[in-house]
Amino acid sequence: MKYFAIILVLMLACSCFENKKKDKQTLPFTSVKIETIYEDSISIRAIEIIDNSLAYAGNKGVFGNIDLNSRKVMESVQKYDTILPEFRAVAHTSTDFFMLSVANPALLYKTGSDGKMELVYTEAGEAVFYDAITFWNDQEGIAIGDSLNGCLSIIITRDGGNTWNKIPCSDLPDGIVGEGAFAASNTNIAVVGDKTWIATTSSRIYFSDDRGKTWEIQETPIVKDAPTQGIYSISFYDENLGVAIGGDFTKPEANLANKAITEDGGQSWQLIADGQNPQYKSCVQFVPNSKGNGLIALGFTGISHSEDRGATWRKLSDDASFYTFRFLNDSVAYAAGKNRIAKLLFK
Repeated sequence: MKYFAIILVLMLACSCFENKKKDKQTLPFTSVKIETIYEDSISIRAIEIIDNSLAYAGNKGVFGNIDLNSRKVMESVQKYDTILPEFRAVAHTSTDFFMLSVANPALLYKTGSDGKMELVYTEAGEAVFYDAITFWNDQEGIAIGDSLNGCLSIIITRDGGNTWNKIPCSDLPDGIVGEGAFAASNTNIAVVGDKTWIATTSSRIYFSDDRGKTWEIQETPIVKDAPTQGIYSISFYDENLGVAIGGDFTKPEANLANKAITEDGGQSWQLIADGQNPQYKSCVQFVPNSKGNGLIALGFTGISHSEDRGATWRKLSDDASFYTFRFLNDSVAYAAGKNRIAKLLFK
């Protein structure tokens, strides 16, 4: 544990934010090969690909890093007093790795200078529940959680993650009773440049075009009648083209009003493949270099692919062990979930 944070910092020093070049186009996928690279008795809902490494955090306080070339795993456990936190959100800048726990108390850690993870934000309260975290740039980042005192919980850093401040309800749109976000895959926040979209359980989108200084609401047609319904994952290919997916994890075979697309930055959303599969999914991502046409969605209902912006889909796998994934390039991704992390090779 003592030197693990230092190793993470060194790993980050030679990395950079995701390369979003789109100068070639991928071919449609017809299959996926799944190769397990890590197994343990933990649940992992948050991963970050950093250069040629994969950082992860899960329940039981476990967090670690996998060298994607050698498959060597470095792992540690973060305790808080007698608590083993459940981490469901991770993020990184070019110098630091961050991990955020769910439930009470909320615990946000970053790599410290003394070889250990440093606690930089904590929030206590019976209803406290944080769901996702990401960064706009090396200095500015955002994390979001369920509603408290009438508005969504949003905390922001402007100093590289050393300090975090919560946005007061007076600076946010009016909340809905019970509105929150699903901590299913760390993908209910999307950022492109200065723009930010936050997807909620009420199937609303909190939108900001100035890195979280001001906010407005975008409405979507995704199902929202029950507490277990809403948007579970959101992804944007550019500042205009985005998709949202979810449904109801207690009724995973339902496929009505669980997928939507926008081509105007979220000002309007239309249902796609309504009444057609895929059914409930916890994570959706655009395929890199697909000109926005390629999509992969996964969850405990399997892995599905679209080559026409979600109008039609093909199931590639029935594997039910994954909650989240990230692309390494336009044909390789890494997925995490129940008891494992795997390499996904799309063909």
